[in-house]
Amino acid sequence: MIATPPTAPPDAGFSPLQREYLQGLMAGVAQRQLYPFVGYVGGQFTADPAAGGANLAAAAPEETHHGFPLSEITKQELWKRELSGLDSWDRLLEHAEQNKLPDDADTFRFRSLGLFHVSPAQKSLMLRCRIPAGELTAAQLRGLAEIAENWGNGKSTITTRSNLQIREIAPKDAVHVLTKLTALGLTARGSGTDNVRNITASPTAGIDTQELLDVRPYAHALHHYILNNRDLYDLPRKFNVAFEGGGAIDVVADTNDIGFIACRVGAPEAGAVTDGQPAPGVYFRVELCGITGHKQFARDCGLLIQPGQSVALAAAMLRVFGEFGDRTDRKKARLKYLIDARGVEWFLAETRKRLAFSLVQFPLERCQLRSPAVKHGHLGVYRQRQAGLNYVGVVVPVGILSVKQMRRVAELAEHYGSGFIRLTPWQNLILPGVTDGFVETLKRALVRTGLHHEATHLMGGLVACTGNQGCKWSSTDTKGHAVTLGRTLSQRLNLDQPLNIHLTGCPNSCAQHYMGDIGMQGVKTQLNGESVEAYNIAFGGGFGGDQAVAQQVFTGIPFSETPRLLERVLKAYQARRTAGESFAAFTRRHSVKQLQELFAE
Repeated sequence: MIATPPTAPPDAGFSPLQREYLQGLMAGVAQRQLYPFVGYVGGQFTADPAAGGANLAAAAPEETHHGFPLSEITKQELWKRELSGLDSWDRLLEHAEQNKLPDDADTFRFRSLGLFHVSPAQKSLMLRCRIPAGELTAAQLRGLAEIAENWGNGKSTITTRSNLQIREIAPKDAVHVLTKLTALGLTARGSGTDNVRNITASPTAGIDTQELLDVRPYAHALHHYILNNRDLYDLPRKFNVAFEGGGAIDVVADTNDIGFIACRVGAPEAGAVTDGQPAPGVYFRVELCGITGHKQFARDCGLLIQPGQSVALAAAMLRVFGEFGDRTDRKKARLKYLIDARGVEWFLAETRKRLAFSLVQFPLERCQLRSPAVKHGHLGVYRQRQAGLNYVGVVVPVGILSVKQMRRVAELAEHYGSGFIRLTPWQNLILPGVTDGFVETLKRALVRTGLHHEATHLMGGLVACTGNQGCKWSSTDTKGHAVTLGRTLSQRLNLDQPLNIHLTGCPNSCAQHYMGDIGMQGVKTQLNGESVEAYNIAFGGGFGGDQAVAQQVFTGIPFSETPRLLERVLKAYQARRTAGESFAAFTRRHSVKQLQELFAE
């Protein structure tokens, strides 16, 4: 379309010279409208973006982080982007020099170094180690006792990831603690925040008479692979991996994001996978998406792999999770939610792209799985596969060891055992390599140390999270309550079957209350007009071959009333069970309403 040239404005008292100027100006404007710049197209001088200049008026695209717009990611992701926790050593030095506790951002970063500011529960730092497969030497345990004595609160706590924690460390001592830990041949790197947590393995691996496979080499190999690959420290959230070798003690692999479960295919001779079909031998089944606190156990994903492929497979899966996991919502940033959204087949397809070998799908029903674990097999004296040797499971109530006990356990391991200590996910420990002639001597020594080699079925099955004495999320003093509860019930009851009681202080369920025979979640309730510590109580949980989610029966029971309630519950169970029936089986065959009526006062 041809533009009509503008006309000069009407005569408004202009002189002839002014009218001539205005006419020339309007003619120039018309010329520019009739003849635009040659090649000027859509904000550029050519249709080729590479040849034209940039449109400086266009809005710049928003910067992204792992594919997510910066405006959408969580504050934790922004903190990592600003400064990785792995690069925060200089800041830790500054805090130590000034004896200063960190702010929220540096609290988050220092967790990647293994130090936790647990305010407001404690105005101090906590050390969480990494102890792959839960294996410690006597010398390392003795060194940890020095850390607890010199810079901590004089004790340590065994965790449900076969690990050790030491509390009440002043900021000024943080660097001393970490350098001492390194000198012991240990590390805390990546023990918290968005990293792979301590790699667990069957506590009796390598010494168990019924195990299918010694899984310690694979747990240690994955531990060191993670330590030496920086990208695995920048996951969307935490990640748990366990190796289950089929021994007498269950490592609760089904509560992990990845569980490698030993199984046998065909005859016992080892062999490789050929033409898509496995030769007879021992392999791993792969389970995915166990998540503590969400009442979901890991599920078999159909894979059968050679044990030597496990580290590469775990690394590939971690990298898929790192690339595609949610960075915008911490509540939805676990592996479970990625697979819920995209499906396990998509996840395995992405994993295959990162592997140099094929993944084999093989029916679970064609695999010979492990024998049932021994409930409370982490306590007492058991024969090892090595002739003339035994392992002794030591009772450590709710996992707490004093410095004196730590040193004594180290001495006992050296004098009567192999010089090694195994930590368990049941917050106890095992002394392996005890000769027949030293068993009774060791048992007496443990009792004199304030520990024990046996327990009532109640004390031996207590598991408790940190509680409100050391965790801001907890509503209750879980460890203190667990000891009180165990001692009270042990005095009033004589059970003939093992029983697990798990106490956790908040919905995160670090003590995995949903898989206990009795599971207790801490809450607050009103009693006589005051807020008091209380518990929601569930019955009938299990794990491994007895896997089940406990069903909540009672809500908001003040702890002052809990021992009497549980005494009534257990006496009713003893009176009404069938011959040899476990507590879990008994409660599972009743509805919640039936149990409430049955256990009513």
